[in-house]
Amino acid sequence: MIPEKPATKRIQSGGCAIHCQDCSISQLCIPFTLNENELDQLDQIIERKRPIQKGQELFKAGDSLKSLYAIRSGTIKSYTITEQGDEQITAFHLAGDLVGFDAITEDSHPSFAQALETSMVCEIPYETLDDLSGKMPKLRQQIMRLMSSEIKGDQDMILLLSKKNAEERLAAFLYNLSTRFSQRGFSPREFRLTMTRGDIGNYLGLTVETISRLLGRFQKSEILSVKGKYITILDHDTLMELAGVSSES
Repeated sequence: MIPEKPATKRIQSGGCAIHCQDCSISQLCIPFTLNENELDQLDQIIERKRPIQKGQELFKAGDSLKSLYAIRSGTIKSYTITEQGDEQITAFHLAGDLVGFDAITEDSHPSFAQALETSMVCEIPYETLDDLSGKMPKLRQQIMRLMSSEIKGDQDMILLLSKKNAEERLAAFLYNLSTRFSQRGFSPREFRLTMTRGDIGNYLGLTVETISRLLGRFQKSEILSVKGKYITILDHDTLMELAGVSSES
């Protein structure tokens, strides 16, 4: 269940909320400074879709842009298909993320979006949202903030892949997940990897064998405890150091 307000730290799991006002992750995807009337207007254009099952696609590359999607629970991966026909994962989206911004430029999606587990999303018709944001400066500012956040995420990914050390890449990936779970009211030290080791390797440009070997090394060094898909961070400072993150960040 998505944590209720006030949020307490817990291991993330499935669940959903009904209205924007009652949704614990709403502050991540909508401006909490909207007044009640503005929230009602936004709420009226949002469609709560049925659960998306694991492996089901939210949209495909080439699909026309019709809506943006706010993830209420679960995990969605974005990926493209290379000229050689291989899958290349470009992002993992968690609860509170909005998916579909990259379709705005060409009015069509350049990538696929697929559920890694049973997920719940809110569908937000783009044209209606665009019209509404023109009447609500705070909503427009939030959309720009979210787009800026996505750009920064892309830049961080480029920096991550520029690291030559595979250990740094995996440490940075796990630290990033920890931070994102914390922002969503979940435990930053205990979480479940909803993506396979193959997916992680694909995203980081590493082999499955390398991911498994590094997780084993982190566990032997008592940085992590690894039990299947469940990760417990035992030494947060060392993980940060390996990830190249300053303790002042």
